[in-house]
Amino acid sequence: MKTNKYFPIYWATTLLLVASISSNAQTLKINSLKKAVTTSGIKTSSLSTDEITKGLKSALVIGATNASMKLSKTDGFFRDAAIKILLPPEAQSIMKNVAKIPGGKKLVDDVVYRMNRAAEDAAISAKPIFVNAITSMSITDALSILKGSDNAATNYLKKSSSSALTAAFQPKIEASLNKKIIGNISATESWRTLMNANNKAAKSFAGRLAGMKTVNSNLSGYVTEKAINGIFVKIAEEEKLIRLNPSARVNDVLKKVFSSVSK
Repeated sequence: MKTNKYFPIYWATTLLLVASISSNAQTLKINSLKKAVTTSGIKTSSLSTDEITKGLKSALVIGATNASMKLSKTDGFFRDAAIKILLPPEAQSIMKNVAKIPGGKKLVDDVVYRMNRAAEDAAISAKPIFVNAITSMSITDALSILKGSDNAATNYLKKSSSSALTAAFQPKIEASLNKKIIGNISATESWRTLMNANNKAAKSFAGRLAGMKTVNSNLSGYVTEKAINGIFVKIAEEEKLIRLNPSARVNDVLKKVFSSVSK
């Protein structure tokens, strides 16, 4: 087969053209986002995309660190009404019928107490997961977040780290729920005792007449889900604080990026 001497040059030129088009497309995408950000009331003319990205990453690291540190302290969940973990919805019938179960009220209180302690034990492991997600943030992500709502960065973290948080949290929460704490029994054992007592009563003639229902809930899975939800509630609060309160911007990059926001 005869080879055209210009063939390598042709392909080299084609590859360069494709690379150039791809680069230009990315630049146009970024410029388009910057334009959208500007027209939404945010002045970015004095900011480079690098500064915007650094500012948002810094804000996220601060917010995630503050949230995980606060919630990992004793009573971080238990004394916070907004995120305190209560019994699963399917177990609410227990609360209504607790008087019919000997020692039921104390068992309920013990389980709620230990569920929240388990969430506090796991909360500290959130920080490295969040930092990894933040490090992976692209310029496009940063610009989209800047022009987004007051919880746009939190939503980005939720989307990019929820699976990793679940994988990290559940074993720690399960181990925490299995700890012997009060009366030499664990939360899991208290839960099992409570469920068994409730289910026995529900299956009795009197229980059926009273409309009691049996309950079978995965305690560690439930607490894991609630703990992760609680962390994102607190991160959203931190993000909103940084966006709206100048005193919460603790470094020069944050001050420069967020002082340009005039929503």
